[in-house]
Amino acid sequence: GVDLGGRRIIKKDVVTAAVILDPKHPIEGLADSKKLSEKKRNMLAEQIKQHALAWSIGRATPEEIDRLNILHATMLAMVRAVEGLIITPEFVRVDGNRLPKWQYAGEAVVKGDSKHAEISAASIIAKVARDDDMIALDKLHPEYGFAAHKGYPTKAHFEAIAQYGVLSCYRKSFKPVQAVLAGSDSAAK
Repeated sequence: GVDLGGRRIIKKDVVTAAVILDPKHPIEGLADSKKLSEKKRNMLAEQIKQHALAWSIGRATPEEIDRLNILHATMLAMVRAVEGLIITPEFVRVDGNRLPKWQYAGEAVVKGDSKHAEISAASIIAKVARDDDMIALDKLHPEYGFAAHKGYPTKAHFEAIAQYGVLSCYRKSFKPVQAVLAGSDSAAK
């Protein structure tokens, strides 16, 4: 199963995960990561990492997102996640309505993170990794509030950008960031 985290955020990498679950070790409680509490996601992420046959994270950088666009960068990150697995998958289910261009047999499943345990597991791993990125960034730049808004384009986030400027890790091709840059006399930090 493959899913992503952080497609709608305005900064940092888009993060994807690929997971091959072990049918001998089912994990109870798997669901769409957005429907789980942070505590439950973190607990399940640890169980997935311990009991899955294989798991991997793939990323695409803000520069790749700006160059390729978010869709193509997401597909690239998915390829990286699957290629990072220690086991070559026979069939890959991807959350969404399209598959990356790759050599694997597979299917795209809309709302797959609510329908297939392996996609749910990937959803959880990707979201926890992305949230961990935001928590680490918050320690470097606490004035932006990354631990609270997790990089999403909230009012508080835009107020922080207006006050402190656009960091180099922002996705500059995203319209909200472009608007801040266009209205600002200061260069990106």
